[in-house]
Amino acid sequence: MPIYVYQAKEIDKGCEYCREEFEIMQSIKDDALTHCPKCGTEIKKIIQPFGFSVGKKHLLSDKNLKKKGFTKLVNEGDGKFRKI
Repeated sequence: MPIYVYQAKEIDKGCEYCREEFEIMQSIKDDALTHCPKCGTEIKKIIQPFGFSVGKKHLLSDKNLKKKGFTKLVNEGDGKFRKI
C-alpha cells in the first residue's frame, strides 16, 4: 500500500500532529483524508516525488564481492571454474 503525506491546510490551526507533515498508509482505492485523525482540522495531501533506485551493477563488481567476503567463480567451460 502506498504511503501518503498530509498537512494542515492552515499551519496556525490544528494540533502538533497535523501542523507538521504526517504519513498515512492507505489503499490506492481509499479517498484522500480531509480532516486530521487526531484533532479534526482540515488537511491537504502533499505531493511527494516517488523514490527509485538505479545502477546496482556495482554491487556485483569483483572488488565489492571480495570486500563482502564472497568468492567469484568464472565458468571456463567443460565443468571447470576459475576463482577470481
